[in-house]
Amino acid sequence: MNNPEAPDPGENGEVRLSRLRRRIAQNVSESRRTAAHVWTSVEVDYEALEQVRCRHRSGFREREGFSLTYLPFIATATVEALAAFAEVNSSVDFDGGSQTMHDGVHLGIAVDLDRAGLIVVVIHNADGLTLVELARAIHESAGRARAGDLRPADVSGSTFTITNPGSFGSFMSAPIINQPNVAILATDGVAKRPTVVSGSDGGDSVAVHHIGHLGLSWDHRAFDGSSAALFLGRIRDSIQTWDWEAHFGGESGPEG
Repeated sequence: MNNPEAPDPGENGEVRLSRLRRRIAQNVSESRRTAAHVWTSVEVDYEALEQVRCRHRSGFREREGFSLTYLPFIATATVEALAAFAEVNSSVDFDGGSQTMHDGVHLGIAVDLDRAGLIVVVIHNADGLTLVELARAIHESAGRARAGDLRPADVSGSTFTITNPGSFGSFMSAPIINQPNVAILATDGVAKRPTVVSGSDGGDSVAVHHIGHLGLSWDHRAFDGSSAALFLGRIRDSIQTWDWEAHFGGESGPEG
């Protein structure tokens, strides 16, 4: 039996595109026309990071008033990698035949405005911030973006951008480059999956770990695939091997 309250599939609803939606369309279309987009991805084992995050997330939330997500960990590793790969933290003037290697990292973070659009907030001088300071800056900037309380300086001057579709459960993403950046990193969803791990005796076994992917859209005019792969590999290795406990003063809290 047909549902009398169901909309007629032959009827279309028309709405006006918002000013923000039109601006996003203009920017991404221009970026596709401008940059030679290429996409590279790596798989990341987050298990060691996840154990540290679990030990600290309850205390962190009590102190800071917001959740300890994967994003500030990834951002911290990314900022360190950008210092080693200056070409990824650059901008290109193709007509003028020049490439500018930026001294500092002004980190753009794409913020979803409750599905009404995206805006990129900028954490200036992110390379001078600790993990906790970076987490605070991202949280505060995202909150001001959703409240419509941003200044022009809050959305200008980025040298590299991170977008975080993983918070919505994505598997792999290939985002559009945020001009005039030459690359953008997508942090995709993390889930428990079986993976092969090597033991101290050199033997292999299968274990259930927290696994995810990082995807980099990059401008082939600025650098080549070797830089993209090595840059992603450095972030992956940092996530998997760094002493993340040290970023919290080396003191373990109860799991939460």
